[in-house]
Amino acid sequence: MRKIEHLGIAVRDIEKSKLLFSKLLGNESYKTESVESEGVKTEFFMIGESKIELLEATKEDSPIAKYLEKKSEGIHHIAFAVDSIEEEVKRLKSEGFEVLNEVPKRGADNKLVVFLHPKSTNGVLIELCQDVP
Repeated sequence: MRKIEHLGIAVRDIEKSKLLFSKLLGNESYKTESVESEGVKTEFFMIGESKIELLEATKEDSPIAKYLEKKSEGIHHIAFAVDSIEEEVKRLKSEGFEVLNEVPKRGADNKLVVFLHPKSTNGVLIELCQDVP
């Protein structure tokens, strides 16, 4: 793993949260994106070399909607940048980590993503991200 790529924060109202994080970080978001397959709208902020991703559910049955219903707003996941997502998945599986989606899927910000189950990572949802060429 190369670095922390971003922290994902589940929010109920992305516009309200966008204003809050703009004030907190002292800069504006650089990207808004919807990921229809995941039922989520995202807003990205740069902070140093890492990013903050705000996530708002756009569908009642989306993973973010379920998370908000169960746990409320807050940190949803930590994402790590990797050079080869397939190799990293293979390595982590051999180390005993449970992978939620074995086949990388398109995520926000032009990334291929795979998630590790929180049961195998001390309760933290981990996302692996690889830039799409």
